[in-house]
Amino acid sequence: MMNLEAGKIDGFEDFSQFKLLKEFNRHMEMWLLEYRDAFSKGEIVALKRLVRFSAKIPGVCNAKIGTMLKAIHEEYNGNGVSRSTFKRMILKAKELGIMTVYETGRKNGSQTANLYVFNRFLTNEPPKTEEMAHPKETSNLSETKNQEIKKRKEDPLKLDHTFTSDRVPKPFVQVVKYFFPDAETIEEYWKMTKIAAYRNVCEENGEKILEVGILAFKQFIIKIKSTNIKNPIAYFYGILDRKFDDLFHEELYQMYVE
Repeated sequence: MMNLEAGKIDGFEDFSQFKLLKEFNRHMEMWLLEYRDAFSKGEIVALKRLVRFSAKIPGVCNAKIGTMLKAIHEEYNGNGVSRSTFKRMILKAKELGIMTVYETGRKNGSQTANLYVFNRFLTNEPPKTEEMAHPKETSNLSETKNQEIKKRKEDPLKLDHTFTSDRVPKPFVQVVKYFFPDAETIEEYWKMTKIAAYRNVCEENGEKILEVGILAFKQFIIKIKSTNIKNPIAYFYGILDRKFDDLFHEELYQMYVE
């Protein structure tokens, strides 16, 4: 590791590979989609905390491990992750190319906190999922349904719910079809459910994914009946993301208290 002279975080701006925080977040989403399975749940928690500490200068962090561990323990009411778990996460992230780590030291030769620099995900530019999670509300349910009906009339190849792929659980189809009866739209809502589960490390329990997906869709329908929403499926994704995030933290808490 390259040794650097310790200093304030503002002095490390040149190490950032990202112009904006949202750009850094998009690349981190792609890293996690690609390599999430390489990390344990505790290591994912540690990685996400390191990412949050890398927000002032996008992708650059100079915080001490102890400081980040304290923040995790406070968030989980004393049930955080160990220092060894945090260090294992850093080692894995380095080996996978997610980040580069630089040692820093004082002028007297003593070592201080490392500098963590996140790397860009070197493929096609990742999708702007932030826009999915924060849609603007400008149209109502009747307008949305009218648009769907108009689109089906214009497209003679539009198929009803009976043509939905077998990959979509039938209970989910039964709920969604009353509001969006064509197969393509039903499959798109289920796709968003799977993506949200995957990004929150909750994809292993199929029954739980179905349960959360149906609950989220019902909450979504109640919302769009009373609120103007421009992009319904994006709004649905936002509900899913919050529910799966809550589920992830609940399971993590249980893991530490058992």
